[in-house]
Amino acid sequence: MDKIIGSLKQALQQCGIRDGMTLSFHHHLRNGDHVINMTVDALRELHIHDLTINSSSLFDVHEPLIEAFSSGIITTVESDYIGGSVGRAISEGKLKNRAVFRSHGGRPSDIDSGRSHIDIAVIAAPTSDPAGNCSGKYGKSACGSLGYAIPDAMNADKVIVVTDNLVDYPLADFSISETQVDYVVVVDSIGDPAGIVSSTTKITRDPAGLVIARTAAQIIRHSGLLKDGFSFQTGAGGASLATAMYLKEIMLKEKIRGSFCMGGITGYLVDMLNEGCFETLMDVQCFDLKAVESIRTNPCHREVSASQYASPTAKSCIVDKLDVVILGATEIDTDFNVNVHTDSHGVIMGGSGGHSDAAAGSKISIIVAPLNRARLPVIVDKVNCISTPGSTVDILVTQRGITVNPLRQDLRDRLQDAGLRVYDIHELKALAESFAGTPHPFEKKERIVADILYRDGSLLDTIHAV
Repeated sequence: MDKIIGSLKQALQQCGIRDGMTLSFHHHLRNGDHVINMTVDALRELHIHDLTINSSSLFDVHEPLIEAFSSGIITTVESDYIGGSVGRAISEGKLKNRAVFRSHGGRPSDIDSGRSHIDIAVIAAPTSDPAGNCSGKYGKSACGSLGYAIPDAMNADKVIVVTDNLVDYPLADFSISETQVDYVVVVDSIGDPAGIVSSTTKITRDPAGLVIARTAAQIIRHSGLLKDGFSFQTGAGGASLATAMYLKEIMLKEKIRGSFCMGGITGYLVDMLNEGCFETLMDVQCFDLKAVESIRTNPCHREVSASQYASPTAKSCIVDKLDVVILGATEIDTDFNVNVHTDSHGVIMGGSGGHSDAAAGSKISIIVAPLNRARLPVIVDKVNCISTPGSTVDILVTQRGITVNPLRQDLRDRLQDAGLRVYDIHELKALAESFAGTPHPFEKKERIVADILYRDGSLLDTIHAV
C-alpha cells in the first residue's frame, strides 16, 4: 500500500472526515507547532463543522482555533493544558460546548478504554519513512519523545502522519509503527524549533525562588527517601529546576545513585544522568534541545508513552513508583487543594498536565511557590478551581516558610527533628495577606465553560465564564 498522499486535505478526505468527528493531536512541538493550524485550514476548505479537537495541550500558537470556534468548525475542545489566548477565549465563552480537561494520565486512560474515542489522529512527526514508521528524535524539527502521541496512534480509527523529513524505508529507530498508520503527508515544515523549546527551562535567578529551591532540596534530603534507588520528578519551571540543581549537589556529595528521573526532561536532568545521579531518564516529553540530543544518543534515556507515564488504568505506571515530585501552583487553599488551571482572576491559562497524576502516585508531593505572586497571596481560603485534590498534596514550600499537610504528621515530625521550622498553613496565609492584603473575589458568570476531570475520569471541578 502506498501511504504517501499529496496533502493533508486529501488525507482527511481519504479518512472519511465528516461533521461531528473527533480529531486528536499531540503537543511535543509546543509553541512551535504548525500542524494543528494546518489541519484547521484544511477543514475550512472541506466545509467540515461541529468537530471535537482532542489535543494533549494547546498553546498561543494555536490562536487560529479561536476563529474556528466562532465559525462552528470546532465546537468542543478536550485537552490536558490550554494556555494563552485559546484559554482566554474559552473563559470568555467563545467555544460552543464545554471544554473538557483531563490529566496526562487520565487522557490515555480514557483513550485506551474507549471512553474518549478518536476518529482521526493527526501526528506531527519530525521524521517518517513512507510506511509511517516515525520518530521525534531526528530531523530539522526534532522534538525528542513522542510519548503523548502513542496512545492516539494505537487507538484512533485512522492515523495520519505529517512530516517534514521523509527518509527511506525502514526507519529502524521508530516511536510509532507503520502498523498503526494509514497515510503519510509530507510538508515543508511541521514546526518552528524556536517554539519547541519551552520558555521556562532556565534555573531561576530570583533570590526568593532560590530560597524556595534550596529549602525543597533540604526537605528531600531529610525525607528519609534520598538513598540509593531514589526516584524523582520535577517540572521545567525555574524554581523546580533550581531544586534539581541543589539536589544534584547533595546526591554527588553523598554519593547517592537514584534509579530514575521522570517528567518533562530538560538538559539539567540530562546532566544528572550523565554525572551518575540516576541510572535512567524516563521521558514522555523533551523540553529542550539538550534533552532531544540525549534521547537520540543515550540508551539510558528512554522514551515512554503517556499510558506508561501516568495512566491509572494501565497494568502499572511510572508515577506510582515515584518517591518525590516537585510541582507548582497558581493557588493553594487551606485544605491543600491546588489550582493550576486558571489565574487568580479565573481565566484559563494552563491545566493539570501530569500534576494530579504525580501528586497521587508519589510518596511525597512538594509544591514550590512564592508566598505572593503579582501582589496576590498564593494561599487562599478556597481555590478558584481544584486541579489536584489536597489529599494528595503533602508539602508547600515558600520563601517565607514551609507547611505540611496535617494528613502527613510523619513528615512534619521528620522535618522538625531535622531542625526545619514548619508553619501551620493558616499562619503562612496570614503572613501573605499582611504583605498583599486580602484579595477580592472576582465575578463569575453562571455559564460553565469547562469541566475538570480527575485522573480516574470523575468530575473534579468546573470552570465558569468570566
